[in-house]
Parts: sequence; structure tokens; C-alpha cells
Amino acid sequence: MEENLSGPQEEQHLFDNFQSVALTQAGSGKRLANYIVDLISFYVFMYFFSYVIVEVSMDLAIIMYAEPEYGGRPLLAQLINMGFYGFYMGLLETLFRGRSLGKLITGTIAVNEDGTRINGRKALLRGLCRAVPFNALSALGTPCYPWHDKWNNTYVVGYADFSANQ
Repeated sequence: MEENLSGPQEEQHLFDNFQSVALTQAGSGKRLANYIVDLISFYVFMYFFSYVIVEVSMDLAIIMYAEPEYGGRPLLAQLINMGFYGFYMGLLETLFRGRSLGKLITGTIAVNEDGTRINGRKALLRGLCRAVPFNALSALGTPCYPWHDKWNNTYVVGYADFSANQ
């Protein structure tokens, strides 16, 4: 029986290779640019989607697009549009793994508090939280931390910082 007579093993500490996550939260300017680009892309989407709405349900089209004297309901239309916006944003962030068109352009990404990518469920929840009235106003202030981030424990950070930490 042969014994292992190699020299003493060097002790390895658990956190020797640990890298701290150094993510910088996106500033108000980038967040505003994200919002504007995403809102414009939503309106372009709704322009084309309105043709589908007309084909599927003329009653819904009248509610959403007609004047009140012709049967339109502006308040209900606004609520439906807010719901569509929330679903649209959640779907985009799900498909692009934490990024929307605005985030792709400004080089940002939505991440969890621990710096990991958000999953589809969290992206959809973030999107639906955007349908809450006055959510956009909650982004005012420094640091910019709107309700859809607070309620879902997420942050928007620079993509370059995120990819460097992965």
C-alpha cells in the first residue's frame, strides 16, 4: 500500500475567486430616454395592432378609437391602452431577457437586486406594474427608482457593467 507523500496541500479559501458585483444604476437621463423610445415603439406597435383590433372586434375598436358621441369611451380606452402597454413592455423584456428597445439603444438592462438577469415572470410583472397610473411620475428624483423597479426588486444598470460581471 503506497501512501501519498506529496507536499502539504495549500489551503483554498471559499471566497478567493469571488468577484464583487459592481453595477452602476442607470441615471435619470438614460431612464427618460428608455421611456421615450419605448413609448414611441408602443405607439407604432398599436398603430399596426389597431388593424387586428378592428378585424377581431368592431365593438372594441369603437370603444377605443371613436369619439364619445359615436359610442367611444375615452376612460375605458385609456385603461385598455395602459394594460396593452404593460403587457407589451413585459413581453419585450421577456423576449430580450431584461431589455426593451429603449434599453437596447441606451445600453442598459434590467437586473435583479443581486445582479442576475431577470426571468420572464419578473419581466411580465415589471411590465404590468407600468400600467399603474402615475408610475412614470414615480421615476422622478435622484436616484431614479420607479415603482415597477421597487415592487419587483429590480434595477436598471449599464449593460457593459452587467456583461463584465457575468
